[in-house]
Amino acid sequence: MKAVSVKEIKQELNTLSHKELQDICLRLSRFKKENKELLTYLLFESHNEAEYIESVKGYIDNEFEIINKDSFYYIRKSVRKILRNIKKYIRYSQNKETEVELLLYFCKKLKSFKPSINRSTQLQNMYHRQLILAKKLISKFHDDLQYDYHILIEELK
Repeated sequence: MKAVSVKEIKQELNTLSHKELQDICLRLSRFKKENKELLTYLLFESHNEAEYIESVKGYIDNEFEIINKDSFYYIRKSVRKILRNIKKYIRYSQNKETEVELLLYFCKKLKSFKPSINRSTQLQNMYHRQLILAKKLISKFHDDLQYDYHILIEELK
């Protein structure tokens, strides 16, 4: 089966009743965990972005605490998993300020992580890539916000 375009889906959704749309959303939520997480964000968390950011930061804190520190292999694997989930949460929000906040928080946690990431080239590269991405996003913000975020970036360097 070939998937139709977004335009065609939008047109078809416009023809459906409220009850039919509700049934489709509930059915969609049964298939993938990501669909259910996105619906949860849209229905319950999108109205309060600051609270959403704090909940994701709490997730980041918890994940950094439970990282297996036996070897850098396990640390890298865990940090990649954390970053992958952060990117997923950023996709749900689609808010650039949220993206910058979460990326900078991830970098802050990674920099203060013990054992130091300076002993692993891969972790250093991951850290620098996320800082570069945050800088690129910040350059599109209003001047006042740019200044505030540049102060945070300078602290992380």
